[in-house]
Amino acid sequence: MRNDHNPIPQSPGMDSDATVGELREIVAKFVGERDWEKYHRPKDLAMALSIEAAELLELFLWEQDEGGAMEERLAEKAKDELADVMIYCLSLANAQGWDLSDAVKEKVRKNERKYPANEYRGVARLG
Repeated sequence: MRNDHNPIPQSPGMDSDATVGELREIVAKFVGERDWEKYHRPKDLAMALSIEAAELLELFLWEQDEGGAMEERLAEKAKDELADVMIYCLSLANAQGWDLSDAVKEKVRKNERKYPANEYRGVARLG
């Protein structure tokens, strides 16, 4: 997806090498090989996800926001932290047996009803 703050378009085929289901399997295999399922309680996974999201946010602390593409050094660190966030999202979905694709689609449908494009296009503040 491209937006005004991301001047670099995605490469063709980007993110098409693995499905959400395949990523879930990769994460489940990693967790299973280490016998970590017993630690994957909802509270702990939600906390870990939040901590990883905070680590992603920390990368931008005191950075000058020029918009556009990130410097390579920052981009590599941000991709690692974003991957950690995604891994915990997938782990929570795995632990709870949730269909993450259905959950995302349903949430977008809810947001479409809550924030109709004709009313909210270009509006940064919702309150």
